[in-house]
Amino acid sequence: MSGAEFFLDTNTLIYTFDKTAPEKQVKAVQLLELALSGKGCISFQVIQEFLNLALRKFDPPMTEVQAKRYLQTTLEPLCRVFADVALYEQALTVRERWRFSFYDSLIVAAALEAGCSILYSEDLQHGQKIENLTVINPFMEGIQS
Repeated sequence: MSGAEFFLDTNTLIYTFDKTAPEKQVKAVQLLELALSGKGCISFQVIQEFLNLALRKFDPPMTEVQAKRYLQTTLEPLCRVFADVALYEQALTVRERWRFSFYDSLIVAAALEAGCSILYSEDLQHGQKIENLTVINPFMEGIQS
């Protein structure tokens, strides 16, 4: 248990840099600030996915120096769930029960392991309940975080 109230999926962090979607960017920045205040967390997987996209797909791509700085100032402080056999087993259980992709199942398993009640993600069904976790798409119109 991490003590965090919510878990951020990778897409939320990506939107903090997306100037082509200003409404999503504002919402993502608000969620990131709230997470950094101690209310939210991420997992090792979110770090991996974010850095992979930031270094290859951002326009312009992040430099290694920028990526290291962001890792140290933002990603590492938020990371509360790390890979272990129990997490992978829980992800496989989630996958079997809810039929998500393995990587989505790993995100859900990490949020459950962290003890979060909310998973902010636009990749899963808004409002879906998975044990004590509720999926919320923070970018849907009218959604308040």
